[in-house]
Amino acid sequence: MLLLRIALASLVVFSFADVLRADDAEPAQPTQADRRAAMVRRIDEIINARLKAEGIEPAARSSDAEFLRRVSLDLTGAIPRVADVRAFLADERPDKRARMIDRLLDSPAHATHMANTFRHIMLPGGMDIEQINNVVGVQNWLRQRFVENVRYDNLVSELLVATAGDDAGPALYYTSLELLPEKLAGSTARIFLGLQIECAQCHDHPFDHWKQTDFWGYAAFFARLRRPDMNQPGVQMALVDIDEGEVQHPKTGEVVLPQYPSGNAPAKDELGTRRQQLAIWMASRDNPYLPRAAVNRGWSILFGRGIVEPVDDLGPQNPPSHPELMDELTRYFTKSGFDMRELLRTLANTEAYQRTSAWSGPKQPPADLYACMAVKTLSAEQLYDSVNRVLNRRGQGMMPGTNVQSSLLDPQRQVFIAKMQVAGRSPLEYQAGVLQALTLLNGSDLAEATDPQKSPLLGALEAPFLGSDEQLQTLFIATFSRPATDEELTLCKNQLASRSESDKAKAWSDILWAIMNSAEFALNH
Repeated sequence: MLLLRIALASLVVFSFADVLRADDAEPAQPTQADRRAAMVRRIDEIINARLKAEGIEPAARSSDAEFLRRVSLDLTGAIPRVADVRAFLADERPDKRARMIDRLLDSPAHATHMANTFRHIMLPGGMDIEQINNVVGVQNWLRQRFVENVRYDNLVSELLVATAGDDAGPALYYTSLELLPEKLAGSTARIFLGLQIECAQCHDHPFDHWKQTDFWGYAAFFARLRRPDMNQPGVQMALVDIDEGEVQHPKTGEVVLPQYPSGNAPAKDELGTRRQQLAIWMASRDNPYLPRAAVNRGWSILFGRGIVEPVDDLGPQNPPSHPELMDELTRYFTKSGFDMRELLRTLANTEAYQRTSAWSGPKQPPADLYACMAVKTLSAEQLYDSVNRVLNRRGQGMMPGTNVQSSLLDPQRQVFIAKMQVAGRSPLEYQAGVLQALTLLNGSDLAEATDPQKSPLLGALEAPFLGSDEQLQTLFIATFSRPATDEELTLCKNQLASRSESDKAKAWSDILWAIMNSAEFALNH
């Protein structure tokens, strides 16, 4: 019995010692995946709580096919390939959506799509064919940053201190605004800070707290930016900062010294050019605007509108639809290292993003409640690249006299985009007109896609091992990224049966033409 008590005492002592050691050990730090999962849950908690308060039951989860088409368009700018649709629909792993999000974000197509998105924000005037070679410089510079997943604050800082050489892309941004301090101030504040301070250029802002002095104090950071002597070879896109140059208050004529939008001015002993000083502040903790504007921009890329809308007007007169969500996402984005790719990954994994766009209720709820996914119009680039995906066509272009290659230099693409682009439109509003409609109905791209002799898709349907049902399903998967419904199969079969054998190829062409001119093909839902 004594021996038994000693043995039990020993077990207790060792067990207690083990507990002490476990208590002394430092708790495991959460991984980025843990933080992401927690943020995903938190986003849905906040949105669902608002829906519950409004008495609205959210829409159901999207189908796998609906999700795949949406996330492919949002993250890579084009519909998925047939093989990818088939593989995804057949995948039975519970985490296949998260895996697909990761795959798309890591693809070169994602970097290209993000470069397209931000190029349009920086150069909102559209793609002037006469300036296309210069636009490629901005596009390629942005694309390389997104390929490398450069921290967003560093990307902005690089842009702000651009000079020449590898910075030829950003230099075009400055020259497109004529190097005028007032234009650069209004543009950079709107794009990167979400502040429409240009309203204070001529008078105090009527709705916000910005004064004229605030605007011109920010503009002063660009007052010493110049183009060098254009007669020197190789410097046509260069920028230099000189030691003199000021802005003046338009009413008083007084010189206005640099002042950050936070209200502080650079310290007297602060080194560097004025643009360098602004770049340092832009990426500092003293700048509360940059991360909020980036989060709002990222949210708008996936949901079609910002938590604050318009996306570039984050003033106090325009509060967020979900203030708590805005604050928590901003902190999350900052702690994640200003990682835009990680932000999009987090948002794409939420219930809110993965809801169906179909709404069965009597009245569509407001878009800012996120009860269902908003239907978005495709940009001109998304539509063109999706048509190319159906055609299995790779447009290539080369900048004259250089080794610079870009899809933007493809002549067919240039013509299509020039006709289809609608400047300044909201993705939630369909603003296309007669020119855009005629381009789709009678344009050369859709004519090629539906030509029985030229269309790779229609040619592939002639394989002898495919029955009519399999042919039609392939057609629908290639265009709508989903199988055809029974009703659609019946309609298409009736169309084929009504045509003679010699006219069958034209019947298939007509079906494909109708599909590609449908609202479902031209929308992201």
